[in-house]
Amino acid sequence: MLETGDGFFQPASRPARDFGVLLVRTLATGAAPGLVRVLDGMAGCGIRALRYGLEGGATAVWANDADPDRLPSLERNLARLPACVERRAGTATAQQLLAGCLVEGRRFELVDLDAFGCPAALVPLALEAVAFGGVLYLASTDGRSATGHDRRAALRRFGAAARAHPASWEIALRLQLALVARTAWAMGRGITPLLSFSEGRAFRTALLLERHPARGEEGQLGLVAHCHGCGDQQVQSLGRLGRWRACGCPGGASGEGPPLAVSGPLWIGPLQDPATLTAMLREADGSGAHLDRPGRRLLERLRADPAATPRCWPVAAIARRLGQGPPPLADLVAALMAQGFATAASGVMPGQLRSEAPWPVIVATARGLVAATAAR
Repeated sequence: MLETGDGFFQPASRPARDFGVLLVRTLATGAAPGLVRVLDGMAGCGIRALRYGLEGGATAVWANDADPDRLPSLERNLARLPACVERRAGTATAQQLLAGCLVEGRRFELVDLDAFGCPAALVPLALEAVAFGGVLYLASTDGRSATGHDRRAALRRFGAAARAHPASWEIALRLQLALVARTAWAMGRGITPLLSFSEGRAFRTALLLERHPARGEEGQLGLVAHCHGCGDQQVQSLGRLGRWRACGCPGGASGEGPPLAVSGPLWIGPLQDPATLTAMLREADGSGAHLDRPGRRLLERLRADPAATPRCWPVAAIARRLGQGPPPLADLVAALMAQGFATAASGVMPGQLRSEAPWPVIVATARGLVAATAAR
């Protein structure tokens, strides 16, 4: 029986734990024997660390929590691992732990930092602890600054502006990815986002550390602008930054319309890697790793929406523009795709449309669908 003790344990965080196990199993499938090492830097009671060894197939599990009172239960939980799994429990701070890994030259195939608050200060050392081709699985509970509710804190922690946006969870995830990307680039490394999700409380990203940046990877850093007047959204890469075009507000063309709310720099590229998510679902079907029905549905939604553009609108915002109830989201997605625009239902936030179609086209298409339904 697992001992939670006084360790911080959130039953609602099960998808994050399940996805971590599936990430490790996916890594183990393509790894050389003996090279699936996991570092759980903020282990709490140790349930994630235990599952990495029991279900994930990790050959080494290092679990750490800065609270020394948790060490006895952490050690007892890790004692349930098979004898062939190397294990270590500690009580260093996350900074001390990661700095020690750097000094000793230790790297791991997966580094899990389930942080309380913003983990920005840990990112440079965390990347040093990830093996090339390994995964950094990073969490933040700092929702206020990343979603535009504490703009000064966003500047301090992310080096970016965060403004109120209808897809606030996604903006938070993209700010977090941009922070990691800039740090990796400064080290001469590259990243590939594998998985990004949130339930509004914690913002979780898993990314692959590459030995070098991919060609043009820096073009994935940019700005997102949202007009709270007409609802239009625009995206620009920092590498090709120019003037924002006029939105659809009265006076927009003359520059006298409402100012655009600009967030960034943030990651404007894909948030999900469908191939990795497919491999995770395959592991869930063919292994002892547990994935409940809500977790499976979430993973399938994320796989169906790589999130290649940050332009997202809630269906409710479209309804306000129409002055009446909106068409079904699936019908609107299909209609815009039929016009040749990359479109999907957002996998990150329920009830949201993601599309590269111009905003007037989205509104006109929605209006046409509503009219067609009323005429039947």
